[in-house]
Amino acid sequence: MPLININQLPENTLLELFTHVPAHELLRNCRLVCSLWRDLIDAVTLWKHKSLRDGFITEDWDQPVADWKIFYFLCSLRRNLLRNPCAEEEMGSWRIDFNGGNNWKVESLPGEHGADFPDPKVKKYFVTSYGMCLKSQLIDLKAEGYWEELLDTFRPDIVVKDWFAARADCGCTYHLRVQLTSADYIVLASFEPPPVTIHQWNDAQWTEVSYTFSDYPPGVRHILFQHGGKDTQFWAGWYGPRVTNSSIIISHTTTRRNPGSLSTHPEDEAGAGES
Repeated sequence: MPLININQLPENTLLELFTHVPAHELLRNCRLVCSLWRDLIDAVTLWKHKSLRDGFITEDWDQPVADWKIFYFLCSLRRNLLRNPCAEEEMGSWRIDFNGGNNWKVESLPGEHGADFPDPKVKKYFVTSYGMCLKSQLIDLKAEGYWEELLDTFRPDIVVKDWFAARADCGCTYHLRVQLTSADYIVLASFEPPPVTIHQWNDAQWTEVSYTFSDYPPGVRHILFQHGGKDTQFWAGWYGPRVTNSSIIISHTTTRRNPGSLSTHPEDEAGAGES
């Protein structure tokens, strides 16, 4: 039986084969084989099929997508970049910047004079004291798999969320600071709202803070997230703001217009992870 050149297969068959090949292999190796493979790998159809196969979209998906290849890579990387956001590992993964009063502490929901959290899967929170308590995480985006071209050319939206609450019987002040920085830690964009003061004898309900970085300057390589606060009564113990369920997620959407097309693959740039 004579051998058949793989390129003699119908294009639909080749596309179906490519949907089962890891995305980074398609860009790093397969795309370089010949012009036919390059054109098929650059086709919208392939990345739509891969997105459907990996569960990133459904059959009835009707939202506009500017670049399906970028959409696929961003979906495959999408996750909360903050570690231990709900205190399940006590203070693990957090850097303690200020540890005033009786220091940071972890408590179980709802806590004394507290309220239930909207998401029942969240079981714990971090709580501050009568002296300023701040903790932070510094995220290295290249170490998390986001390579330079993806960040600088397409600049996907970066969605930051945090939740805070006060004890019903004590006032407190909550602080939040988020910075996008360069490789050498120069601040390129920031979100630092005014401190929120909650008065004594409040309803202890949880409040969500949300902010989206869009169309930020090129060169972002790190994200600094810092939050905390202190109580306003200066009571010994843990009467300051409670925080939990924090998140930083790089979205599959981008507000950049006509950014161009992806020309490199993750492994072309040091520090990128597998997609």
